[in-house]
Amino acid sequence: RVTLLELLMATLSEQSSVPCEEEKVFERHAEFLAGCFQEKCGAVLKLTAATDAEDEEALVTIRLLDVLCEMTSNPGQLQCLQALPGLLETAIDTLRLTHLAGKQAVNVFTATHAVTGQEEISHPAVGFKSHLIRLIGNLCYKNKENQDKV
Repeated sequence: RVTLLELLMATLSEQSSVPCEEEKVFERHAEFLAGCFQEKCGAVLKLTAATDAEDEEALVTIRLLDVLCEMTSNPGQLQCLQALPGLLETAIDTLRLTHLAGKQAVNVFTATHAVTGQEEISHPAVGFKSHLIRLIGNLCYKNKENQDKV
């Protein structure tokens, strides 16, 4: 699943726009991926424990977030995701939870996390909170309703 999401992200970053005939298919895929992210976003919190550093569901969720960020970076692809119910709220709630988890103990979500080894630098969750902020910003871009929610 992680590899498939990485391939999807590479394809999205190469394509600047979706052809008209593929627009509906794209919207269905975007809705599906956003729904998967909304269902699985709590799995990332398992990464606060050192024993769950390679949790498959958490890695899939991180890649889902990367794909959603890429999708929302293109104005032509953004509108269908901005209108999805609950995606913005899920991103905000997940950001709050990861921030709180980082404050409660020293882990990958801690803001002052000291990087001591190469393993921690390449940890897949490094930058997760910044990607959540990117997604929230993209979902609010030129969308007054979403801006008011935030």
